[in-house]
Amino acid sequence: MPKRRSIDFPGFRHLNPIPNASRIGNIVMSSVINGVTPGTRDLPLDLEQQLANMFAHIKSAVEAAGGTVEDIIKVNVWMKEPMTQREALNREWVKLFPDEASRPARHTMPLGPDSKALVTCDFIAVLG
Repeated sequence: MPKRRSIDFPGFRHLNPIPNASRIGNIVMSSVINGVTPGTRDLPLDLEQQLANMFAHIKSAVEAAGGTVEDIIKVNVWMKEPMTQREALNREWVKLFPDEASRPARHTMPLGPDSKALVTCDFIAVLG
């Protein structure tokens, strides 16, 4: 049995030969997750829908690995305009992580100008 296990879930896939996440023991690290519409490669034009999709994909990924969003310890977010888009990000953040005493750490950074996405992320979870 391999030590590392690839994690994939329905509705999201990469074009490159990489899994949606990878798990070793109780540690899960995702690949980049964006806000494509589940089940398609279509990227909505508006930030709010991309954010809603991205957070749904985060939840699906950690659950496919055998955990819950409570197991997520860190989320890195890249946004086209982090200073002006943070309020929209925070709205979705609080929906997925409503308990202010139990939220993951987060770092938000600028997304490269060549990206078609308005937002992407990755996460680390420690299960169990």
